[in-house]
Amino acid sequence: MAEVLNSQKPIFFCYVALLVVLICIVPIKSQAQSETLAPDEVEALREIAEQLNKKDWNFSDPCSNVPTFSSPHTDQYNNTLVCNCSISSNVCHIESIYLTGQDLDGVLPASLAKLPYLKQVNLGQNDLSGSIPREWASTKLEFLVLSVNNLSGPIPGYLGNITTLRALALESNLFSGPIPSDLGKLINMEILYLRANNLTGELPVALTNLAKLKVLQIGSNNFTGRIPNYFQSWKDLQSLEMQASGLEGPLPSILFLFRRDLSFNRLEGAIPNFGNIMQLSTIYLTSNLLTGLPDWIKSRDSRYNIDISYNNFSQSSVPTTCRGTFNWFRSISQQNSSILSNCLNSCSKDQYSLHINCGGKQTTIGSIKYEGDEASGGAATFVQATPPNWGFSSTGDFVDAWSSDNDYIANNVSILKMNNSELYTTARLSPLSLTYYAHCLANGNYTVKLHFAEIVLRDNRSYYGVGRRMFDVYIQDKLVLKDFDIRKEALGVDKEVIKVFKAVVNVKTLLIRFQWAGRGTTNIPQRGKYGSLISAISVQSDFKPPDDSKTKIYIVIGVVSALCLIFLIFGILWLRGCFGHKTTREEELRGLDLQTGFFRFKQIKAATNNFDAANKLGEGGFGAVYKGELLDGSFIAVKQLSSKSKQGNREFVNEIGMMSALQHPNLVKLYGCCTEGNQLLLVYEYMENNSLSHTLFGLEEGLLKLDWPTRQKICVGIAKGLAFLHDGTLKIVHRDIKTTNVLLDRDLNAKIADFGLAKLDEEEHTHISTRVAGTIGYMAPEYALWGYLTDKADVYSFGVVALELVSGKNNIKYRPNENFVCLLDWALVLQQKGNLMELVDPKLNAGFNKEEALRMIKVALLCANSSPALRPTMSEVVSMLEGRTVVHEVTINPSIYGDDMRFKAFTEDSDPNMQESFEETRSFIHSDSKRTASSSSSVLNIDTVKPGTR
Repeated sequence: MAEVLNSQKPIFFCYVALLVVLICIVPIKSQAQSETLAPDEVEALREIAEQLNKKDWNFSDPCSNVPTFSSPHTDQYNNTLVCNCSISSNVCHIESIYLTGQDLDGVLPASLAKLPYLKQVNLGQNDLSGSIPREWASTKLEFLVLSVNNLSGPIPGYLGNITTLRALALESNLFSGPIPSDLGKLINMEILYLRANNLTGELPVALTNLAKLKVLQIGSNNFTGRIPNYFQSWKDLQSLEMQASGLEGPLPSILFLFRRDLSFNRLEGAIPNFGNIMQLSTIYLTSNLLTGLPDWIKSRDSRYNIDISYNNFSQSSVPTTCRGTFNWFRSISQQNSSILSNCLNSCSKDQYSLHINCGGKQTTIGSIKYEGDEASGGAATFVQATPPNWGFSSTGDFVDAWSSDNDYIANNVSILKMNNSELYTTARLSPLSLTYYAHCLANGNYTVKLHFAEIVLRDNRSYYGVGRRMFDVYIQDKLVLKDFDIRKEALGVDKEVIKVFKAVVNVKTLLIRFQWAGRGTTNIPQRGKYGSLISAISVQSDFKPPDDSKTKIYIVIGVVSALCLIFLIFGILWLRGCFGHKTTREEELRGLDLQTGFFRFKQIKAATNNFDAANKLGEGGFGAVYKGELLDGSFIAVKQLSSKSKQGNREFVNEIGMMSALQHPNLVKLYGCCTEGNQLLLVYEYMENNSLSHTLFGLEEGLLKLDWPTRQKICVGIAKGLAFLHDGTLKIVHRDIKTTNVLLDRDLNAKIADFGLAKLDEEEHTHISTRVAGTIGYMAPEYALWGYLTDKADVYSFGVVALELVSGKNNIKYRPNENFVCLLDWALVLQQKGNLMELVDPKLNAGFNKEEALRMIKVALLCANSSPALRPTMSEVVSMLEGRTVVHEVTINPSIYGDDMRFKAFTEDSDPNMQESFEETRSFIHSDSKRTASSSSSVLNIDTVKPGTR
């Protein structure tokens, strides 16, 4: 089992193998040739053969057929009787019957009940019809496999009398009606396959009694009601498949499953924490009504296949980057159909047609060139073709098969004789959902042709003919084909059928979706050969594309006309003296494409009750912050910046524009600004739980108590916010990371405040070394002493905050005795003594994760290294905190932090005379040392620093 867990393969494959192996591992036939089968069992065999319509048994010595078995994954054909000759002397008894893939077209034999020692029966992959005989209720079967037949009627309740059953497989038949509650008597049941039938009704409560259940597959049915809570009582359950079962949510936290496929149901709400999430290899939640996307699911790496496409998540909750094994295609609620994903390339020009040979090579039919589509598929894949005006999203893992990327392309199994057979020798398969998109199409009416041919299933009298493939087709999210059956529409296999539709493109994008949705069989002709299948796609505009030569003429005329108009306008403005007008900050702001709104001073004044002291939330280094309530009842936080800034309009506008472009779940959102007169006001989202400092160090009674999971979440949130600032297109150094600049929302999610404000508060200083923007106890040594600023200064500050978070103590105020300068100093001593766990906040008692706590402390000390070169990046910090990267410890000499505390005497909050002396000393060092070091000039908030000045 440990090997299975380490392999990251779906655990239920092991149980499929277990089912077949248990059926195939049988007692070895006795070597005594004189022993014969009991006469009454020979007669029973004659009756069984007649009922099955089997004509090739040797009744004179049926036990002489010594069984041989091939691999359990490939053994589709078996014709074996297994006898046990050790039960009684000189007489053999039948223990197992295996008749798979024998083209049997009779009925289930009632005479099986006449074999008293029979334990295992496999009649799967035949063409048997009828129902399960009542006589079987008296048997002592342990394994019964009737999969892939034409059996019909209700599942009989008298099967519950076979209490010895450990495995029952009835999948891929025509059983109907509800699951009988009598199946709850099967207390030894470990494996139950009911998938791909026509079962209805609610799942009976009596199934709770199946305490030993390990594998349950109930998908591809028409059940009603909600997912039962008793699923969670099956402590041994390792695999649950309920794709397209018909059951409704909400989604329970079903424990200890290693593969989850809950696609195409009506599950709603947030995705819960699925128990031991580190053991999950695949998570399919395709096409539901889910709205909440937790951080743990977004943090899974490429070893996990995750598909959340076609749901109702918010724009801010989905990942911001694209990954081959995480598919979130069209997972956002109320999403404009032109916005498929942030992964799409922009269009260079309009297209008017598209032709794709799905799963095949590029080919030309007549005058039409069909694009090649040979990209391997995958369980959660978004593929963008070259040229990038089309692609596809593929979802799903083939159930009970060792899926490889090549399984997502089907190849014909016989010679094709239809016209244009090049389009039908291959086809793209998808076990759940497949969406082709045509990007950059000119708006207008189009004709869509979909080419199909059944090249996998057969229509002969064998179990190949039992297979069913039905799927739905959507064009522009409109259902155009329901339960589409290629074989039925084409009147046979290996025959083409072309479906023609009209579609309207109004946002330059056409979507064609094939949704298998669980209707049909999954194990015919073998496991893993099922799902929606498309051979080729042709899209052609119903209107003529514009003439390129005429277009160029129109462009030239337009450009010339525009230039003439511009010159005319400038001439008029110059004559009227308009160029002497000074542009205001508000006018310049409105000229930018900001992600913010504009507030009137009158509006903010009313919201804060004229900046009433009762609404004051705090006083920061950049000004006071007030709580405000707008007319619609929503709350805001208003930061009143100092009006002493000497910055010009353009500099101020650039900074506000930069801040408005930064959008991240762990950054406080900037709603807008007000720049009337000399007022400089920034309007932010209101954070219900104040600052981390207020919550962590507040003395008032009744404040929120931060348990360990919340502290871990806050720490990771701060790290992700800083990683975004450091690694984004706009690289930002915050300069002043501390607990008062970390705010907490209603759900105690951490959000970094005051990012980008350091430059707004700078005056006419020509060198940043004349004013260090930071706070004692959080500033990195190289920044405080030398004015050397890089993103590693933020890493240092984060390390201090992380220590405060895990210990519940303030870095500066905490001194356990006169031998220690601060919390960090104490932590370094404890590191040398090997007693880091003494740092953990005693208020947590024993209610914390020791492994996570120790990891957080080690990461904090690594970040707070006195040498910036030895500190990790914030992206590496996130990976370490989430347990995806090992934390390498670096032991630091505590004494250096005793020297660092002398910085306190030389900050802007210290005595002015000492500050002046310190500035003179630093000025001398800067002018005399002549030492420089390289630094990235692309990092914002460093452009006024002489890079590397020492």
